[in-house]
Amino acid sequence: MAALAQLPPLPPQFKSIQHHLRTAQEHDKRDPVVAYYCRLYAMQTGMKIDSKTPECRKFLSKLMDQLEALKKQLGDNEAITQEIVGSAHLENYALKMFLYADNEDRAGRFHKNMIKSFYTASLLIDVITVFGELTDENVKHRKYARWKATYIHNCLKNGETPQAGPVGIEEDNDVEDTEDAGAAPLPTPPPPASSSASDPGSFSGVQIPPGAHAPANTPAEVPPSAGVTSNTIQPTPQTIPAIDSTLFNTVSQADVRLTPEDFARAQKYCKYAGSALQYEDVSTAVQNLQKALKLLTTGRE
Repeated sequence: MAALAQLPPLPPQFKSIQHHLRTAQEHDKRDPVVAYYCRLYAMQTGMKIDSKTPECRKFLSKLMDQLEALKKQLGDNEAITQEIVGSAHLENYALKMFLYADNEDRAGRFHKNMIKSFYTASLLIDVITVFGELTDENVKHRKYARWKATYIHNCLKNGETPQAGPVGIEEDNDVEDTEDAGAAPLPTPPPPASSSASDPGSFSGVQIPPGAHAPANTPAEVPPSAGVTSNTIQPTPQTIPAIDSTLFNTVSQADVRLTPEDFARAQKYCKYAGSALQYEDVSTAVQNLQKALKLLTTGRE
């Protein structure tokens, strides 16, 4: 992918979007779709902050040039041309990043990459707002990830050992504006292990939407003798959900009238199923395909 033109210095008014722009740069080669939406979020947010000051206008103009160049390079990529696909792509990516950091945290493996992953996940959930309002689950994920990044960063900086897993969240504790939280290189998150266990922690209300491959409140119950390192996660036996035999009759009932929203939801379920299959998560794939079938044949979820 061709290099994008350099942006002028960031105006002080746009300090709140500097980390989103850096995340975009980090993903130009790794995932151009994520890079595109990070810039789109920065553009929309910047326009709301200040679109009149000369230096801000100049910066936004150059950022718009980058967006147009990226859109041209990505051509007919469905994640760019179809919002529903783009939203699912971004949400799955953010949740995968969250789960990588969450698994490392619960296993007591504290390092810069996991701090970076928590923080990047929170930034990417910000970016999901380009598609509309966040779900309650995503709001909780963002708050928890941002708090965890700050908490672990501060503990390590002060020579303290962080407490693993959900330990309570301070309502007014926002992430400090620190370069360190985003300084480490982004890791490649391994597929998280799947489990149905629940956690009694004070943040156990966090739930992961379908297609995320594991609930966020799944504790990493790894015994010391398991030999699991920070780069490997042991496979977990999968329980395949029972197939609803009535769904094999895929002919819609005559009186079913599907709305555009129904089609969009069905498409999103199929997208989640495809994403789950990339990580060999058969259970999640089957569950989402069944939801799509039921919606398309009955008009109900």
